[in-house]
Amino acid sequence: MITAWGQRVKERLEAIRRADQWRSIRTLDGPLPEALLDGQPVVSFASNDYLGLASHPGVAAASRDAVARWGTGSGASRLVVGGRPIHTELEADLAAWKGTEAALLLPTGFAANLAVLTTLATSPEVLVVSDELNHASIIDGCRLGKGRLAISRHNDADHVEALLAAHGGPAMVVTDTVFSMDGDVAPVEALASVCRRHEALLVLDEAHAVLGPHPDLAGEPWQGLEVVRVGTLSKTLGSLGGFVAGRRDVIDLLVNAARPFIFSTASSPGDAGAARAALQILRSAEGEVLLQTLRSHVETVRPGHGSPIIPIVLGTESAALAASARLLEQGLLVPAIRPPTVGAGTSRLRVALSAAHSHDQVERLVKALADL
Repeated sequence: MITAWGQRVKERLEAIRRADQWRSIRTLDGPLPEALLDGQPVVSFASNDYLGLASHPGVAAASRDAVARWGTGSGASRLVVGGRPIHTELEADLAAWKGTEAALLLPTGFAANLAVLTTLATSPEVLVVSDELNHASIIDGCRLGKGRLAISRHNDADHVEALLAAHGGPAMVVTDTVFSMDGDVAPVEALASVCRRHEALLVLDEAHAVLGPHPDLAGEPWQGLEVVRVGTLSKTLGSLGGFVAGRRDVIDLLVNAARPFIFSTASSPGDAGAARAALQILRSAEGEVLLQTLRSHVETVRPGHGSPIIPIVLGTESAALAASARLLEQGLLVPAIRPPTVGAGTSRLRVALSAAHSHDQVERLVKALADL
């Protein structure tokens, strides 16, 4: 017997199938980029592990050491049980990396955006200007916050300025610095100039900014501007978690008022240990070699592109699914991205490159894409 709620669920699932938007979870076994997908050998071009640090021996060893010392879980939120030393050490390293006074760890990058947007946009007098292609975590943070929302045209600093000028009150501008489905780069310096003129807070989600932009907050046009930097540990750093970096007062406010921090169990010691080791590698000579390798791969696939995310827009859901299936037949995992993740008529393949890919693997991808 199907209950009334069971029927509602069934109808929604049928609607998803009719729209050709059905999704299911496949099993990927093995360290990337080469692994088994449901038993089939593949080279993955789907992962956001941009520097291959998730499989780095030093990162894995640091995670094991942290688990051996503090256990597999943190037990509760840090305000209840207390933080582990690895949390404080990692936050200090993140703040130094981002050039800010302080940083705060959260369980995920999604939670980090929710924390910032719900804590700082606390009333309708605060205007929140959000780029139309921002990540879902920013969209949901804007919805949960109490600010008045205005959507700006994609990467259009002039439109942002017009929205701020029309408001004339307290405001914040939030943007991805690298957009997750198009791989294009936000005009961060132009946005900084606009925000400084209007005394607006600028929130930068730098989750995908492995190759930049890397704002120097000590230089122009960043001086005299309130900036909050949001990041993730799960992409460039090959671990799991999110963080917010900014002035000490902003971080203290998040500790005292951000519900995603207050009411969430702290990051696991293993994840924090892995992220700290990965950050140390990133900021070393070895990290520079990895970045150069990644830049070289991007130039091979799409010269002049600003990020390791390369979209191949095909239009319909069926075209994207068919192209992804053809690549998979050749042992190349390149996911099809469809609505609601992207807009109707813009379904695409999303290529994600990593420093862990070999030159031969990237050349193989280029040939396969050309043959589509």
